[in-house]
Amino acid sequence: MSDPLKKSAPVLEMADVRKSFGPVAALRSGTLSVTAGSIHALVGENGAGKSTLVKIVAGVHRRDAGTLRFEGADVDFSSTAESKAAGIAVIYQEPTLFPDLSVTENIFMGRQPLGRGRRIDRAAMLAETRAIFERLGVDIDPRRPALGLSIADQQIIEIAKAISLDARLLIMDEPTAALSGVEVERLFAVARSLRDEGRGLVFISHRFEEVFDLCDTVTVMRDGAYVATTPIASTTPDAVVEMMVGREIGDLFPKQETEVGDIVLKVDGLRSAGTFRDVSFEVRSGEIVALAGLVGAGRSEIARAVFGVDAYDSGQVTMAGKPVRPGKPRAAIAAGMAFVPEDRRRQGLVVDNSVAHNVASVIRTRLSRLGLLTTASENKAVGPWAGRLEVKTNALDMPATTMSGGNQQKVVIAKWLATSPKLLIIDEPTRGIDVGTKSEVHRLLSDLAAQGLAILMISSELPEVLGMADRVLVVREGEITAELARAEATPESVMKAATAGREALAPELPDVLMKEVSA
Repeated sequence: MSDPLKKSAPVLEMADVRKSFGPVAALRSGTLSVTAGSIHALVGENGAGKSTLVKIVAGVHRRDAGTLRFEGADVDFSSTAESKAAGIAVIYQEPTLFPDLSVTENIFMGRQPLGRGRRIDRAAMLAETRAIFERLGVDIDPRRPALGLSIADQQIIEIAKAISLDARLLIMDEPTAALSGVEVERLFAVARSLRDEGRGLVFISHRFEEVFDLCDTVTVMRDGAYVATTPIASTTPDAVVEMMVGREIGDLFPKQETEVGDIVLKVDGLRSAGTFRDVSFEVRSGEIVALAGLVGAGRSEIARAVFGVDAYDSGQVTMAGKPVRPGKPRAAIAAGMAFVPEDRRRQGLVVDNSVAHNVASVIRTRLSRLGLLTTASENKAVGPWAGRLEVKTNALDMPATTMSGGNQQKVVIAKWLATSPKLLIIDEPTRGIDVGTKSEVHRLLSDLAAQGLAILMISSELPEVLGMADRVLVVREGEITAELARAEATPESVMKAATAGREALAPELPDVLMKEVSA
């Protein structure tokens, strides 16, 4: 391992870095200075330029202009290999490991140590992996296959790989989005130990409670440009939000009072062995009904079964009094259902396709003439929806992969609203998007309900549930344990229904569970 970095020395310096893709300026003025032995938060709305800045540091993109220095030397990485070789590691929200290889083999992939006869020295690999895990204070079997590891464990393996490469700068891009409270605490303990070793860390997150708990300094970006850098101890979440959005954020949950109408969706006695049982509820026009509960309670599985993505063993789903054929999403769509899934990138979008192509994907048959669909007719049909949702893109023919997470979510919502549904099922509507876009999505849902749309919302964010729902259905271990009217739904009442029967567990459990629900 190389000599330790001197704490407080700059490890990364960026000044006025710019990057454009054709006519689109993704980064107008990227400025960031990270010191060794510190954890530096990088925050901003989706589309603020954070991802482009990180990709320049990682060697994915080359900057058009500006200064980039690493450990005091000017650098211009032309590949990710160059960035890694210099001592930079990026830990993404969903790491990509080789599932059939062991944990140790993943850590040393492409650079296995050789012993006698130039054969791979597996004993040396195993010993170093164990030593790294011991330093990090984690308990993962180095010999087990990567297949089946949790996202949290996969991230730890990526961190172990970075340490084995002696990375001096680690960038953690939304690392906690899919983690439970316990897993977040473990990740933070690892991050603090890396900081104490003298490494520099960049932490990108939309969760301000995590930023203020973990980080020493915060840099704010807006609209592709640097806004400010300040010590965490000298600022507040409200001040950071105001810098991010350039305005006072106002009410995050602009819920309108609506007139609730007739029953649109009726679920009777739905059961799927080992997943959920005896699930019955109704959703009326003009109403937002939330499925709340802990991660793994069965909320998403219920929604997927209602829409026909997953089969169920017994029970019935009806739309406007008419039975919907089970296990057939096309039947659900024909009945007037729309479904925005939790994983928008994998299940809601074809990220390499254009915005227009994605929005028109469900209504393509309706738009085509004699089996042909022109770009002009596609753009004409989807333009109003993209405009209504204020999708920030200069052209409908831009690939969805170039867009921020918040705009990708808007594209998925626009795709389903283009079907003119009677019921919108939306799973984790604001996961992984910034505070400003969250407010826009909440306002959209409220407007849709006011126009008579029935909405079934699944959310792990307790403030979102309480702020947006007319009724809350609490799911615990595959069962609906409580139905709460808006006036009755409080953090305490939801948590009690979500955790009933767990009093015998450790005393610290309620705090952990609250983190899971509100994260």
